Amino acid sequence: MLLAAMHTAAQPRLEQPEMFVGAYGGVTASTVFFSPRVGGMSDLLQVPIGPNAGAVFRYGAHKVCAVQVEIGYAQRGWREYSKTDGYDYRRTLHYIQVPLLAHIHFGGEHAQGFVNIGPQIAYCLASQESGTKQTASTYQYRTIDHPFDWGAAGGLGFYGMHRKAGVFQLEVRVHYSFNSLYNNSRAEHFASSNALTASLNFAYLWQIR
Repeated sequence: MLLAAMHTAAQPRLEQPEMFVGAYGGVTASTVFFSPRVGGMSDLLQVPIGPNAGAVFRYGAHKVCAVQVEIGYAQRGWREYSKTDGYDYRRTLHYIQVPLLAHIHFGGEHAQGFVNIGPQIAYCLASQESGTKQTASTYQYRTIDHPFDWGAAGGLGFYGMHRKAGVFQLEVRVHYSFNSLYNNSRAEHFASSNALTASLNFAYLWQIR
C-alpha cells in the first residue's frame, strides 16, 4: 500500500476529480486451508460456488490512479467430499465485506484495463451446514471462533466507458484471509484455518462528477 501511495502521488493530477458510483454482482468460489489438513478438500474442482453483490464508489484525482471502496455481501465456505467414504459436507458462511482498494487503470478513452489491490475487512453474519459429515473428524464442525475477517484482495479486469451509457466492467478477484476461522493457540487442534476466495464480477458504474 505504501508503494501504491507513492506511485499515486507521482501521477499527473486531473483538472477535475472523477467520481463514480455503481453496483456489482457475480459468483465466488471458496475454500479453507486447514492445518492439520482436513480430508476431502484436495480437489479444487469441488469447491462450493456462491453469489456476491454490492455497491461501488470510486474517486480519482490522477490520470491513472483512483481509490475504490465497496460494501457488499459474499458467500464463502468449504466442502468436504469423498465418494469412497460416503460423505459430502458443505459449510456456507455469509459475509458482509468492505474492500478499500487502489485502482490503477491504463488504456484508451473508451476501453481500459485495470488492477485493484488493497486490504479488505469482513464480518460473518450467519453459518449454515448441509450434507453428511465425516465420522473420523469433528473439529471443523463447531461454530467458528472468529467471525471478523481481515485480509488482502487483488483483481484484474477491463471495462468499456461511454459518457452517456456509463462504465461496464468485468473483473476477476482473489481474496486471502490473514486471520484463522478457529482459535490457533498451542492448546487448539488447528494451527491455522485461513480462507481463500476467488470471484468473477460484473459491475455497472455511473459517473457523477
